[in-house]
Amino acid sequence: MKTTLATLLCALAGAAHAHITLEQPEAAAGSSYRATFKVGHGCEGGAPTKEIVVTLPEGLRGAKPMPKPGWTMTTKRRALKTPYDSHGKPVTDELAEVRWTADGEAHFLQDAWYDEFVLRATLPADAVELWFPVRQVCTQGEWHWAELPTAANPRPRAPAVRLKLVPAGAPAHAH
Repeated sequence: MKTTLATLLCALAGAAHAHITLEQPEAAAGSSYRATFKVGHGCEGGAPTKEIVVTLPEGLRGAKPMPKPGWTMTTKRRALKTPYDSHGKPVTDELAEVRWTADGEAHFLQDAWYDEFVLRATLPADAVELWFPVRQVCTQGEWHWAELPTAANPRPRAPAVRLKLVPAGAPAHAH
């Protein structure tokens, strides 16, 4: 019994750290939000990370990524289905993807190290779950953190990053 319980706890502990997470996994709907993506390991076999690609869910307004010293940042945009006005100016597209690429081997994120990649945005007004697929490219191999939980697979091996929006005025659960 002790061996089975210990094995289960080790497996759960490994699963708990074996993905990219948000520093604050809950936020108030409609609020300004600082998304801090935490990367705590490299790829299989300890390969260092050389690129992080975050795909943003639709509905984030005014998203802006934070540059990172030693990493080149590139972005992609997509057309909005419903344009809106911001400070008297029409907004017809939104940030769709942010890519941080290490500026050479000296800047690779080693498997034994931890780092964060940040962007900010205004969240949608509805209390929903938002999912951020994240691709982690390493010197050997990669992880595509994009799987969504289902009834058949509630704990996917490579889960997308989840942000739970709570109704405005409700306290967000801090970690």
